[in-house]
Amino acid sequence: MRRLMLFVTAGLALFSTGSTALAQNNTPHNLILFVPDGLRGQIVTPQTAPAMADVRDKGVNFKNSHSMFPTFTMANGSALATGHYLGDTGTFSNTIYTGFSSVPAGDTVVPFIENDAVLGDVDEHFGGDYLNEETILKMARIKGFSTAAIGKVGPTLIFDHTDRADRPGLHSIVIDDSTGAKTGVPLSDEMKAALEKANLPLVAPSRGDNAKAGDAKTPGTTVANIAQQAYFADVASKIVLPMFKARGKPFVLVFWSRDPDGSQHNTGDSLNTVTPGINGPTSLAGIKNADDNLAQLRKTLDDLGLAATTNIVIAADHGFSTISKESKTSPSAKATYADTPKDFLPMGFLALDLAKALDLPLFDPNDKNARIGDNAHPKAGNGVLGADPAKPDLVVATNGGSDLIYLPNRDKKLAARTVKALLEQDYVSGLFVDDKLGRFPGTLEMSELNLKGKAVTPNPSIVVNFRSYVEGCNEPTNCSVEVADTVLRQGQGMHGSFGRGDTMNFMAATGPDFKAGYVDPLPVSNADVGMTISQLMGLRAAANGGLIGRVISEALPNGIIPKAADGKLVSKPAANGLQTVVKYQRVLSQRYFDAAGFPGRTVGLEAETGKQKTAGK
Repeated sequence: MRRLMLFVTAGLALFSTGSTALAQNNTPHNLILFVPDGLRGQIVTPQTAPAMADVRDKGVNFKNSHSMFPTFTMANGSALATGHYLGDTGTFSNTIYTGFSSVPAGDTVVPFIENDAVLGDVDEHFGGDYLNEETILKMARIKGFSTAAIGKVGPTLIFDHTDRADRPGLHSIVIDDSTGAKTGVPLSDEMKAALEKANLPLVAPSRGDNAKAGDAKTPGTTVANIAQQAYFADVASKIVLPMFKARGKPFVLVFWSRDPDGSQHNTGDSLNTVTPGINGPTSLAGIKNADDNLAQLRKTLDDLGLAATTNIVIAADHGFSTISKESKTSPSAKATYADTPKDFLPMGFLALDLAKALDLPLFDPNDKNARIGDNAHPKAGNGVLGADPAKPDLVVATNGGSDLIYLPNRDKKLAARTVKALLEQDYVSGLFVDDKLGRFPGTLEMSELNLKGKAVTPNPSIVVNFRSYVEGCNEPTNCSVEVADTVLRQGQGMHGSFGRGDTMNFMAATGPDFKAGYVDPLPVSNADVGMTISQLMGLRAAANGGLIGRVISEALPNGIIPKAADGKLVSKPAANGLQTVVKYQRVLSQRYFDAAGFPGRTVGLEAETGKQKTAGK
């Protein structure tokens, strides 16, 4: 409780500081939050992304940025949208265990929540609002501001995901992949008329060839997500921004660019080899595509005379890594699968290996709980383990660079056996266990990562971080490689790990409420972005949980500049000597997590000589 109160106190203390235009005239400036999905912190240059480099170099350069762990889209979308850590929002990853079977997700207890219909289903099950915290867009809408969210399906909607079905004229404008479909957010009559007048379709275009992931023998895409994002950028620049100017009220616009994430995931430049990985031409084209979208929005602000009164915050949800499918210890890598190259890890390797180690039957929750036989793997990688799949002993939610394990019965003995099995695998680098299950050598408690709060969705029992390393260039965060539990192939792209390549996202800001030409040395996070936007727009949330970010006061004119310090958490050693280590920075009571895992198995966490000092509470 004391730690929660410290977070609240720190957030409120910084929340009240900083001289902004809001404090001067009670009328906030406009704000655009631009999210270039999966943009690495060090990849932006005047050559790769000139528009974003311009914002960074002339505005505020957040050079010490941090994604939430697990470093996934929906998890970080929830932090950007609410200013809260995942222990409060319950969005622990892109695929989570919900404790009920979601029909829109394919009648599974482990839904992939980057889907408007699934989000509605999960909301309905958890009292109408599964996040359990107010979002910045909803608060701005209720306050009377103009609001819109445009871009990638899933994280776009999360910014104002409730009250949407029956309020198309009053709800925030939402334009995403599902626009025009039955599962999409209904368009208001005003938006329909505006789209028709601008000769833009009422149905969002598909990703086309950019959606092609290929397979073990066929390369994935070699093109960026040009057409779909051109549509989103046109809707924003030709319709929404002129509409907002005509209304004459402050506005908040969220633009969530699928690129470079989509192009990096599906890249066809590096089939089954880790180089060039996500540094090939397709990924670079995805970065440039997102940059072009930002440039179009900035030009529109100039043309409309809105540039001087509009803040622009750029915050990627996470960094990115190239996929490795290699392991010398995994039993599943030694088996044969029709769709997996010899000696490579199959999709769902964690569920397969745990089923063998724990001697538990494995069933596929994405295939009507069908039993998984020899030389087969779960369709989506997820698994339910136990004698009765309807009442599983253990559930694996597969995500990529880290997986979630749930023990619905909170069986401490099973937890101990699971931890022991995980510690034997070379692809594991760091384990975090629900505090309620007790302490286990080699692991740290989930509360240390702000993963225990007021969430209404089920808490994971164990978070498994996968190994990462550097290959292909001299900048580690640009050339991170990670073992990933995914249908994608070695050489394609993924994120989700606790390596610095994934935790270091790109962040920058410019506008009337930000300093010019300022390089911020302090650690900042996506939760801080949500809190800072709330302050700039004069929004006040009645928070249920206390795991909140801080206002980035040092980036605001005359704002206070707090001090930072480095820190480290180290578990007790396991029987084989492995220790989970967390490297972090601290501002007041706020922790910013750089990297974590077993030293030498995580980018940003080098192997150390000598005996580690064990941190206790």
